[in-house]
Parts: sequence; C-alpha cells; structure tokens
Amino acid sequence: MQDWQKSTRADYEQKGFAGRSGYGRNPVLLIVDFINGFTDPATPLGGDFAWQITATRQLQDAFRHAGLPIFYTTIAYNGDLRDGGLFVKKVPSLAILQKGSALVEVDRRIRPLPGERVVEKKYASAFFGTALDSDLRALGVDTVIMVGCTTSGCIRASAIDSLQYGFHTIVVREAVGDRAAGPHEANLFDIDAKYADVVPLADVLEYLQSFGASADFAVKAQDDFERFWPRAQRG
Repeated sequence: MQDWQKSTRADYEQKGFAGRSGYGRNPVLLIVDFINGFTDPATPLGGDFAWQITATRQLQDAFRHAGLPIFYTTIAYNGDLRDGGLFVKKVPSLAILQKGSALVEVDRRIRPLPGERVVEKKYASAFFGTALDSDLRALGVDTVIMVGCTTSGCIRASAIDSLQYGFHTIVVREAVGDRAAGPHEANLFDIDAKYADVVPLADVLEYLQSFGASADFAVKAQDDFERFWPRAQRG
C-alpha cells in the first residue's frame, strides 16, 4: 500500500468509510469487457491484461465446477455510432467497437461456454441500459463477483450500479486491470472505501468452497495462480 493510501485509509475509517458489505448466498461471476478491443495491446483501447485474465480463468473454473452462473459484457455499436451517444464523442476510440467485429468478442482465453450469457452494452456500466439487473434477479442472485477492465471506467461504473441495485458487490483485486497503474490503484482504493469490497483472489476461492468448489480445487487454483504471478509482481 502506498503512503497516501495508508494515511487516507486511516482517516476514512475514522470517519466511517470502508466498511465491509460482505458476501451473500447466491453469487454470479460478472466478467466486464474482457473483449479483444480491450485485451489486445495493439488497439487504441487496449492494455496488457494477461495476469488479470489468468486470475479470471481461475474464477471461471471455480464457478463452473460449482455450477454457478457466469455473465460477460461487451460494448458494440452500430455503424453510424448513434447508439453510442456522447460516450463515443468523449472517447472517440470507442468507434472501433463495431457490431460484428472480432474486437467486440470475448477474449478467447476466457471464451464463454454455451449457456453463459454475454450482455451487450453501450456505456460504462454493465447495468445501464441493459437487462442485467432483471436477469440476475430472475436467477436469485444476490452477490456480484466482478472482474474485468478497466478499473477506472467500466469496473467502477458497474460496481457503483451493482451497489445501487442492492447486490453484495465484490471486486477481485488480481482480476481487474487498467491501462495505467495510477488510475487503477486510486480507483480500487475508492471503490473499496465506498461501493464494493475489494478482495484478493484467495478470499473468493475460499468463499466458493461452500458451493461445491472443493477445498482441494480452490487450493490448486490458488497455487496455479501463485506460480503464474509471483507476489512481488502484484504491486
């Protein structure tokens, strides 16, 4: 934790911020915008999210092993971009995310399986202008385990809306990313203080044990991740 975070955290806690909302009983894994347009560093919108996608795969495996639901989001626009409104004007690079393009497909490293829903959105939040809230409620979901990109954009917006819709909201630290370290860390700090619980991957894997993701499975998943991403590289 950086120096400014330590002092600010102490001040926030004294003032009643950074409580824990915790987990509910019926989780969903929400994978936000890990699509080719964002995960390919060569695109104008892209970044290198290899570490975060590896963590996401650990969670995918655990959710599938336990028979729990997984949702994905993508951003896709019509050719005239009118459905992008002022968002595309504010971020012109979003214009590359055209319907039918490979750029709007979920990264093949975490390819959805049949029955796993891909939600198409137009703006930052996974909830804004979509049926996500009603779809989750129809499944009895009360807890959103959130991963994806970017921390300062679509993760933050989705976490705020998830809280406002009444879901226990969990952001998995190792499984969210941004294009730069500063916005990433600042927004994780703020999300954790006000909107969601930002937790390590191991914490979620332990929680999932009660849903049939066995202790042995969870330990193996965490061990695999430890080997791929040494602790010293996580910041």
